[in-house]
Amino acid sequence: MHAAFFLLLGASLARYLLRHPWEIRSPWIIGLSAALTLLYVLGPVFGPRATPRRFVRPWLFTVVTVWTVLVVLAPSFAWCAVPLFYTGLRTLPMRAAIGLVVLLTVFVVTAQVQLSHGGFDPNLVIAPPAVAAIATAVFVHAERLVTRQRALIEDLIRTRRELAATERREGTLAERQRLAMEIHDTLAQGLSSQQMLLQAADRTWDTDPQAARRHVRTAGSIAEHNLAEARRFVHDLAPADLAEGGSLEEALRTVAARESAGFRVDGTPVALPDRVQSALVRIAQGALANVREHAGATTAAVTLTYLDDQVVLDVADDGRGFDPGQSPPGSAPYDTEPGVRGHGLPAMRARVRQLGGTLTVESAPDEGTVLSAAIPLEVS
Repeated sequence: MHAAFFLLLGASLARYLLRHPWEIRSPWIIGLSAALTLLYVLGPVFGPRATPRRFVRPWLFTVVTVWTVLVVLAPSFAWCAVPLFYTGLRTLPMRAAIGLVVLLTVFVVTAQVQLSHGGFDPNLVIAPPAVAAIATAVFVHAERLVTRQRALIEDLIRTRRELAATERREGTLAERQRLAMEIHDTLAQGLSSQQMLLQAADRTWDTDPQAARRHVRTAGSIAEHNLAEARRFVHDLAPADLAEGGSLEEALRTVAARESAGFRVDGTPVALPDRVQSALVRIAQGALANVREHAGATTAAVTLTYLDDQVVLDVADDGRGFDPGQSPPGSAPYDTEPGVRGHGLPAMRARVRQLGGTLTVESAPDEGTVLSAAIPLEVS
């Protein structure tokens, strides 16, 4: 649009000089053309964004005034009004801009009538208002599109920020839940076992000193293991049994032996991702802790089964069992009921769900419990 203005201004000056080689008003025409060029350069070329807002209207008034004088002196300068249409529409409020367009159009029509030498031509009266109307409509439509696009971009940016904030909150909550489960499956279970053993030692300290000392030694062994778990927890949150045993089978065998449970492997072992191995060890620890603390079982067994498409961990006991339709002891969420300890089954379900697997519990009162965690082999 700026280039079009300078082109029309130069063409109008060239037309005037060709039609009127030199006359008394020629210096005025040339001087006003130079002044209009300078004003236009100082205005929209370097602004209006670069121009202070309080100077925009005086600047535009000056440009229109100089252009009006040029049109009065040389009507051929009338077509420079088209770029001025857009300049006014860009720099003025809509009503003031439309008023300016109407005023410029009147001057253009008057100039075209003065330039005509063959009588009245309806095109000279109709064409300029039509051009002005088209120019205004195009600008208004473009402004509406820009406003709509700007609103869409702002909505998109706001939505992206909200989504990022939501993802951060969800990530924080997920990390808190993961840390809570890790603490439950390591330190909390160990401390609970130590408490039970020390209470048993206290009860038998006078009647059966040897049994009391065995309980204390066992509690010390668990405390030592808990210390290793705590260090591992701080380091990388991997089960200490898994790090020490070197393989999933050895880690599960160690966990089962610590709880006096049997262990068996069925199928051909395959390499599993570290997070799957960690989850299976944690599930075995949690399940055996529940057996020790709540089941009242005499025997328990851990079975690791490798199938074609999944690996299955089963923990079975012959304890008192429970109704699966009701929450078993120790299975309530960590933060729902004061006084209820641990995550229990919800923590195991959360671990298995994160790996795309399923956790099932089969039990009945006085008939024992079988907990089964199945994880797809394609998890990696």
